[in-house]
Amino acid sequence: MLFPIVVAILGSFKTNLEVTTGATLLPEVWQFGNYAHAWKQANFARFTWNSIYVSVFTTVGTLLITAMAAYAVDRVNFRGKRIYIVLQSFTLFISIGAVVLRPQFDLMVQLGLQKTLWGVIIILISAHAQIFFMMIGFFKGIPRELDEAALIDGCNFYSIFWRIILPLLRPALAVTALFTFRGAWNEYILPLVFSMTNPDLQTLPVGLANLRYGFGAASENQYMLAGACISILPLLVVYVFANRSFMQVNVGAVKG
Repeated sequence: MLFPIVVAILGSFKTNLEVTTGATLLPEVWQFGNYAHAWKQANFARFTWNSIYVSVFTTVGTLLITAMAAYAVDRVNFRGKRIYIVLQSFTLFISIGAVVLRPQFDLMVQLGLQKTLWGVIIILISAHAQIFFMMIGFFKGIPRELDEAALIDGCNFYSIFWRIILPLLRPALAVTALFTFRGAWNEYILPLVFSMTNPDLQTLPVGLANLRYGFGAASENQYMLAGACISILPLLVVYVFANRSFMQVNVGAVKG
């Protein structure tokens, strides 16, 4: 699994001829200028900000919505609960891909969001079925005795969620945040569609695709590899912070 990443990193320091021929694993002459060229050519400063903007707001919105939805589904019996879960399952297991791109774009046009990144963010937040079911799994690991004890102490349904349950969900939020951030960061089709008339809205995946061809439509794979290595860094930073919560569990919350 790590070998392709190593090949990509080493390829980012090669010339285009070395990358194309693949004759050697290590570059004959280390081309450190590939990174500077990729950063300037792809307007990485702007595209990086766009990617961070989309990923952060998508992550926050998805976690907030899925946490509240999973809490209600796991703790409350309400009419239409099974139908809601089935509908969530449909969006998870039935993939219709690019078929929904046009309706989604038309909907954002009606909302006046087709020329902003908020159109992309809202669509990405709506595709939260996987995170929703992951949240339900984490909620089932939190004893209901905590809810009952908080209810006796005077908390209502909402304060139990914000003051008791949500702090216990920190490991779950960290794990799901990593998956959500990664998905939003690597999203290509939606930013491409919404930035066709406004290149300033392009995110890093779209900018990386433009790095593949240089002057005269000549293939320049070394710059694309350098840009791909740069785009990996934010994901590594997020993983370092989220990794601390991976092994945390709710041990000792309830005794007896």
